[in-house]
Amino acid sequence: MPHGVIADISQQSTALHAGADYLEPTVVGGLVVEGPSGLWRATEVDPVEAIGSCAVLVPSNVRLSDPSVPLSAIRAYLATALDAVAAVARPGAKVVLGSGSARTIGAGTAREEGEARFAEALRLADGLAEQRGLEIILEPLRREETDLIHTIVEAAGFLDAHGLDHVRIVADLFHVQHEGESLRAVEAHAPRVGHIHVADSGRTPPGQGDWPIADFLEALRRGGCTADVTIECSWHDLAAELPDALAVVRAADPLSPASPRAGSPRGDRPSPRTPAPGPSGAE
Repeated sequence: MPHGVIADISQQSTALHAGADYLEPTVVGGLVVEGPSGLWRATEVDPVEAIGSCAVLVPSNVRLSDPSVPLSAIRAYLATALDAVAAVARPGAKVVLGSGSARTIGAGTAREEGEARFAEALRLADGLAEQRGLEIILEPLRREETDLIHTIVEAAGFLDAHGLDHVRIVADLFHVQHEGESLRAVEAHAPRVGHIHVADSGRTPPGQGDWPIADFLEALRRGGCTADVTIECSWHDLAAELPDALAVVRAADPLSPASPRAGSPRGDRPSPRTPAPGPSGAE
């Protein structure tokens, strides 16, 4: 079972040498940057190996839930960003759509209109990603980051309500903890989870806090989720801290050979360092 870490694409070699199975880079600021004219363009990167997932798809100034923003402008940004991802990604790579500021509805837009526009933008992103052999994964975010979709349960309800039930969801322990979402709910929705993020309390590296990382991963695995696990936290020294953090996560994950809980049924997953098939409805 692959276990990786979110960091800038420039740190890929550091992450791999520290024992990560993969690096999950950010799109904004990593794979695309904003030019002087306000247009976004791909950066020149030469990854050590093709990436299997990435995060932070949309910047705050691309307003996904604002009906006054032309859908053509959203399409233009998404096409540029997803082209940049596809240029360095393996087939079937996952693109996490969290981007709390970008999807915030705000006080100036009617709730129903904002939700409808975000659903349009998500449908657009999903289609553009599929055309490029990628998969969009929706991430619930805590209330401090956005006013739209805070829990896995809310994400599932939103996707169902807008006919996007094939879009999968990120289970992120940081947001689960902050929103007080129960592990029972996490387990119940585990079949819809396509990607996992973990951190410890205070968003420290796993093993440096007191959050229930093992209970969280066990709930997901009991529910049938076989997704990869990415560490998303703050680091003082990535190279020095990452090996111990990975050891904690692998020991906590029932699908890891390093875990004393190993032995649960495993899904057929490709290695993160070999080409994978295109997006499918199950992990």
